[in-house]
Amino acid sequence: MCANRVYLTFDDGPDPEWTPRVLDALEKEGVKATFFAIGQHAQRLPDLIRRVHDAGHAVGNHTFSHRHPWFMSQQTARAQVRDGANAIGDVLGVRPRFYRPPHGRERACMNDEAHRCGEQVVLWNISAIDWGPLGMADSIEKRLEAVKGGDIVLMHDGQNKHNRPDQLLQVLPLFLRKLSDRGLDAALLPS
Repeated sequence: MCANRVYLTFDDGPDPEWTPRVLDALEKEGVKATFFAIGQHAQRLPDLIRRVHDAGHAVGNHTFSHRHPWFMSQQTARAQVRDGANAIGDVLGVRPRFYRPPHGRERACMNDEAHRCGEQVVLWNISAIDWGPLGMADSIEKRLEAVKGGDIVLMHDGQNKHNRPDQLLQVLPLFLRKLSDRGLDAALLPS
């Protein structure tokens, strides 16, 4: 990881309302990011996940249906990883290179399955916390101001129950514009 690079990631999409808005904000500033997509959403919105990929962003696997890793059998947990990778691969014609467990909750069998699928497990070290009652624009903005070189930043382009992409998008364009002023360059995750 490079000292002046930051790695922006978006989880829980694609979302028909919010993913296009995130993509527009990224395109306006010439910024690339990694989108951790839910397999069933990718199947339901193939044109949108292709738009993410065709714009030069990376698409990672966020399982097939975003079930909590700790509350299913080992067989089902492995299938969630495998089916998510297959769904994304079937739509894009290329397999995802990255895997992120839902809720950031790792499970050995799921990490093993991700490795079997050729995926690198990626978490994050700073979260915008753009979800739940703490996910208000002013709080998100303060958390994003703390981003520094080498950080992997977690944000959400999919609403998925508790996420607040509406609040994130109030501050995302300014955050993206200020990155270069702070000597930071947004880059795709290294594989």
